[in-house]
Amino acid sequence: MASILSTIASYLPQHEGLLPKWLLFISAVSIGNSIQTYATLSYTARVYSENPSLKNPPKKSDSTAPSSAVSAYSHPTSTVTPLSARTFGTWTLVQSMVRLYAAYNISNPQIYQMAYWTYVIAFAHFMSEWWIFGTTKWGAPLAGPVIVASSSLIWMWLQWEYYVQ
Repeated sequence: MASILSTIASYLPQHEGLLPKWLLFISAVSIGNSIQTYATLSYTARVYSENPSLKNPPKKSDSTAPSSAVSAYSHPTSTVTPLSARTFGTWTLVQSMVRLYAAYNISNPQIYQMAYWTYVIAFAHFMSEWWIFGTTKWGAPLAGPVIVASSSLIWMWLQWEYYVQ
């Protein structure tokens, strides 16, 4: 058992502190999230559960869309399509790779900054979808990414001088 744990530990980032391990963990979770966006729409549709155009749906006589248009989605009030889910998954995978590199190269200022920017972009994306575009609402599906992005931003900001010398 001890040899298994030491083998696993040898693959973890070797820098001191928890931030590199956090970046690795979030990377792994995000890679899993990327894979699921290719397999199903259901989880992505939970985050983007609001379709602003359906808040005031047109009257039946005004509708030009076929009645089956909404049923093509996994969630009838979601704006998520197979293409948007895969695009989101690819975007998440790119961010995961940057964070993965940062976990193992955390003392490199350029890589640290790139990882930091991935959280800035993620935070800006989710907040704009909530506050500006109205495609999501506050709840557990949105809280997760917002809390991870904001806490990682604060943590990385505070730890810059510790890791980047």
